[in-house]
Amino acid sequence: MSTNQVGAIITGGATDWQIFQQDEHGHGAIHLTGRWVHDQAGQVEVRVVNQATGVALNTHLDWHPATTAADGTWQTSLTGIPAGGLYCLETRYRPPTVTAGEWAPRGDMRHFLGVGDLWVIAGQSNSAGYGRGPYHDAPELGIHLFRNSETWALATHPMNDSTDTKHPCNREGSNSAHSPYLHFARLLKQELGYPIGLVQTALGGSPLAAWNPVENPAAVLYQNMLHCIALVGGRIRGVIWYQGESDIGNEQTATSYARRFTDAVGAWRAALHQPDLPVITVQLNRVYGAADETAHRNWSRVQESQRQVARKLAGVTVVPSFDLPLSDPIHISPAGNLLLADRLARSALATVYRHTDQQPAPDLQSARANADRTVVELTFAPVTSRIDTINVTTNPFRVEDTSGSVPITKVSYQQNATVQLTLERPLTGRAVVHGGFGRNPDTMPMDVERFVPILGFYDVEIAGVL
Repeated sequence: MSTNQVGAIITGGATDWQIFQQDEHGHGAIHLTGRWVHDQAGQVEVRVVNQATGVALNTHLDWHPATTAADGTWQTSLTGIPAGGLYCLETRYRPPTVTAGEWAPRGDMRHFLGVGDLWVIAGQSNSAGYGRGPYHDAPELGIHLFRNSETWALATHPMNDSTDTKHPCNREGSNSAHSPYLHFARLLKQELGYPIGLVQTALGGSPLAAWNPVENPAAVLYQNMLHCIALVGGRIRGVIWYQGESDIGNEQTATSYARRFTDAVGAWRAALHQPDLPVITVQLNRVYGAADETAHRNWSRVQESQRQVARKLAGVTVVPSFDLPLSDPIHISPAGNLLLADRLARSALATVYRHTDQQPAPDLQSARANADRTVVELTFAPVTSRIDTINVTTNPFRVEDTSGSVPITKVSYQQNATVQLTLERPLTGRAVVHGGFGRNPDTMPMDVERFVPILGFYDVEIAGVL
């Protein structure tokens, strides 16, 4: 269907609501292609203005001449666009008979553009967003989403909306709901002062193998993620990852999770030519329902893998979620998602943006026994206040040795970065301690003033002497 359009037409390079990834100098670039329709050969011109004022951003970006060909096509690259927005991109066509530029024949425009950071949402259902119930998490200009329809829009829930999807490989069986990432982006935008773009690629129930081409060359969600990243410019600021529930079904996938996730991150970084690509992960929350000992151990094994990858692989961080409320037996509720968003944003600010006023979650640094091996002391860092609990009647720890389980008779919070476990009997042989063991552990202690729980840990050897 012909539109009978005249003047400068944009055919590629920018769409309404698009966020462009800034470079290391805080600038973005837009590479435009188009065609021109007029009875006189002339010149296409392009500029970038403030969407709110209509004023060009600077002289460099004010009516920039495009390369205009006689065959009716044109192209140009606008560089040095400062991080910020929202911006409007304008075009016009200048035939030789028009001397007053403001009365030149019309050209296409692109509205609500921004230059900032792009974050990819990846993982399974708690990333796709299954928080059911009411919430107050309104859309905001400057937080935009690249939807499954492969169009940019103002970011709203649900983010994994399959309307007009171009990639059904991550289409949910039911409508998704609330996720942490709109609020995550809002907090980053408030702190950083520029727009945030989100690229949704998650799928509920997806195993790690669907994201890891090292173990599965056909990894369809990995391929889809790269496809989406290519469509938004090929470069991103980082990946937000919440996954692992689908890998606890057997001991082999649970115990190999750390190696396989390390392989997946390496594949992402290699494919994107970003060897330092940040990946912010969420340690598995609890799940309700009956489970046997093997299921409890596999759940904890994956949690420990998530902790260990963050300790060993540069650029990967992990946040806890043990205390977040659920809206069904496994999915984090909207209230929990808002708190998770805060933790994810603080983690990003601390580790990606190097804001020194933020700290990652407290993690176990050492587990040591006293001389007669009847007391175990756990030390955590970073701790900005003290490790303590809101429920002193619970015991979220478990100790085992060569003789089996060792009953803990007392958990003592020392009002600093340590916790002491008093044992019913002395340890024998090799001994280990678990924190937050199993699928539904007791209330976890936290860095109280930050309201951030410790990370769960599994099978940590008790070594050394107090």
